[in-house]
Amino acid sequence: MEDRIDIGSLKIDQDLYALVRDEIAPGTGVDADSFWTAFDEIVKKFAPENRLLLEKRDTLQQQIDAWHLERKGEPMDHEAYSAFLTDIGYLVTEGDDFIVTTEDVDLEIALIAGPQLVVPVDNARYALNATNARWGSLYDALYGTDVIDEADGATRSGDYNPIRGVKVIAYTEQFLDEVINLESGSFSDVTDFLLKTIDGKLQLRATLRDRNEVGLEDPSKFVGFTQDGDKLSSILFQNHGLHIEIQIDREHPIGKAHPAGVADVILESAITTIQDCEDSVAAVDAEDKVRVYSNWNGIMKGTLETTFEKNGKMITRRLAPDKTYTAPDGSTFTLSGRSLLLIRNVGLHMYTDAVLTADGEEIPEGFLDAMVTTFAAMHDLQGKSEYTNSKTGSVYIVKPKFHGPEEVDMTVRLFEKIEDTLGLTPNTIKIGIMDEERRTTVNLKEVLRIASQRLVFINTGFLDRTGDEIHTSMEAGPMIPKVDIRNEPWMRAYEDWNVDIGIETGLPGITQIGKGMWTKPDEMAEMLEAKVNHPMAGATTAWVPSPTAATLHAIHYHKVNVAKWLDELALRERASLRDLLTPPLLNERELSADEIQREMDNNAQGILGYVVRWVDQGIGCSKISDINNVGLMEDRATLRISSQHITNWLRHGIVTKAQVTETFERMAKVVDEQNASDLNYRNMAPNYEQSIAFQAALDLVFKGCELPNGYTEFVLHPRRREVKSRNK
Repeated sequence: MEDRIDIGSLKIDQDLYALVRDEIAPGTGVDADSFWTAFDEIVKKFAPENRLLLEKRDTLQQQIDAWHLERKGEPMDHEAYSAFLTDIGYLVTEGDDFIVTTEDVDLEIALIAGPQLVVPVDNARYALNATNARWGSLYDALYGTDVIDEADGATRSGDYNPIRGVKVIAYTEQFLDEVINLESGSFSDVTDFLLKTIDGKLQLRATLRDRNEVGLEDPSKFVGFTQDGDKLSSILFQNHGLHIEIQIDREHPIGKAHPAGVADVILESAITTIQDCEDSVAAVDAEDKVRVYSNWNGIMKGTLETTFEKNGKMITRRLAPDKTYTAPDGSTFTLSGRSLLLIRNVGLHMYTDAVLTADGEEIPEGFLDAMVTTFAAMHDLQGKSEYTNSKTGSVYIVKPKFHGPEEVDMTVRLFEKIEDTLGLTPNTIKIGIMDEERRTTVNLKEVLRIASQRLVFINTGFLDRTGDEIHTSMEAGPMIPKVDIRNEPWMRAYEDWNVDIGIETGLPGITQIGKGMWTKPDEMAEMLEAKVNHPMAGATTAWVPSPTAATLHAIHYHKVNVAKWLDELALRERASLRDLLTPPLLNERELSADEIQREMDNNAQGILGYVVRWVDQGIGCSKISDINNVGLMEDRATLRISSQHITNWLRHGIVTKAQVTETFERMAKVVDEQNASDLNYRNMAPNYEQSIAFQAALDLVFKGCELPNGYTEFVLHPRRREVKSRNK
């Protein structure tokens, strides 16, 4: 075993110890050795309980498997199934009504509905880019994506195309007409913006082409401005809690050509960002964890920066400054230049070698995540950074992969202990609960009850939730094709149930209710058409794959008043528990050989495309070409559903092991070809047995039934370590 630092009964990786001692601890008032001594006590107290909770997951799964096997070939008896789940403690009794009482929540979470980014915190460039995505150019977002068509010469390749620019400006002005509104006329008619004092109050006025002067239909939407000398340089609007800034510069190349000198329109975009330690990173050992924690610490201290080459130029990226405006009453105010940050820790099932026990056993990784990320956040809490994250003195930890109330209860007690250890006010650490496992979904009200003083976030995640649905109901029968699962009653019930329970427990105005990721980063026109359904479903936030997507998704929150929609949704009946407990089984449906093979090809290609980068290059989240060469953002959630789906079909004889192997070998060649331009890529074909990544992909399927809850980390982590060891 490599040299480690011994403190109490812990053996701490030297680089991790040095990071805490030299970079995190200074300035917090807590020295490194005291930190580790306290953490030793936390591990001793909670690690045995963590093991018992994981054992309970396995026990419940074994009981569910047995129940289905005893009734193999019989129609689902819903009443008997529900009673059985209650008898074994899978379903818990729902208690009296209650309201969440979380305090000291930042406005970005409590009151502002808008897009949310999720970014791998191990990549400094991406982490900073997402943090700085609070504001985005609508002009740039439209010009560079397929939202604006390329007809009539409006191509987007090459240098600036004024024909395309005209379309971008027209789209933007139509948007402003819809969400801001002049008293009369259109923003496309404006030749000048000016400020005038009317009835003792400064108001925005606009001169139109016909020389008429008009104000806003709702003057209160004008909330600020900036000036360059005596010239108006920007105008700030607010609509549904979100800001829009019109930038005016008649010397700017775009502003010169605009009648009113409008150079750009900036939207408040990624209101919140989850810096991710979990599904979008490939952190398999102490070395990787040090990079994760170092970047988070740098953001909390305001010191993180990175230099990289882009378009032939060296660029240094650091945190964006705040934005200052003058209000109509003459006072000045500041808006954050950065997204409010949450940090996603790993789930209970993850263990790490970054810290070992005296017996050389790995410790629960989530314990280390919670302790270190909170410790780093103390720089923000104590005002040591130039760039404030939480103005209310909170640390926002998102926790994934919960299975029911007991696991939330342990985590709440863990957070209490960390607060006590670090000298923090009770309930400083807030919790975001990802509703992505079946036992959490069906017991959601009781889950939220336990976290009611800390809760700031719930959301749905189609991919993980479906992966868990397949694994939980593995013995119930073969599942329908993956593409059809979204249209099943249980999926609609799942999405509605999350919002319904959130409304019942008083989440609106206190916490976020979220929806999942748009996975096609290049298909922005399709996103604009489809993702408006998220705010209309009651989501106060929803995930997007890029800052550009955040700017475009912000349009939806200007058009949809989510708070009013939540009032409407509060009047409907709660979604059906019976539907929630009805797995998407094939039942009597017959699939043709072609349908089966297409599904297999699609799943296998997606699995391989993701696994080969994860295992060979340590890339936790990236844009992967699907079988039709459409770029999809993928992480371990997408891998889980695809691998579990093939496992399920293999289990029930829809496909054979030989067919699976042949499909994977054939798809490996496709993936190799798709990655031919990547100099760091290692081909899987034709030496399949020598490809660690290819073997990992097969393991995910052939060992899919025995993997706890179908989690992919139990395959990916050892295989990634194997590659790293080989490369040393």
